Amino acid sequence: MEKKDDFDLENFLPFLLNQAAEESSLAFQKVYKSRYGLLRTDWRVLFHLGIYGRMTAKEIGQRSKIHKTKISRAVQRLAERRYLTRTRDENDRRSEHLELTPAGEAVYRDLRGIAEDYDARLTAQFTRGENALLRVMLRRLAGMG
Repeated sequence: MEKKDDFDLENFLPFLLNQAAEESSLAFQKVYKSRYGLLRTDWRVLFHLGIYGRMTAKEIGQRSKIHKTKISRAVQRLAERRYLTRTRDENDRRSEHLELTPAGEAVYRDLRGIAEDYDARLTAQFTRGENALLRVMLRRLAGMG
């Protein structure tokens, strides 16, 4: 197939980052989907609660940069599975405090171990210095440092 344009899509950074994100998350996605039936936003909400403890949906959104509608749907799915509890804020009735249940904690701990192993396998293709540099650059692009 002949190129009509000389724009180098395969070297366009947003395209490369998206391709890398998709490719690098596929195997982990298979685990959280097949083992627990979770969607991408579900595991991200679950991990925020597992790491930081009790939070509001708004706080999760600020930390994760996930749209509030997606968080709301994930919270609903996780609550239906009894992975988290929702408690109304006495001072702000529009807000709920979210916390993992013992079942949610167990799922988080299981997936956390798998995530750590998966991260180690992904980064094994890089030297320690390359890995550190990659993380610094990605955090900077993500506005995290």
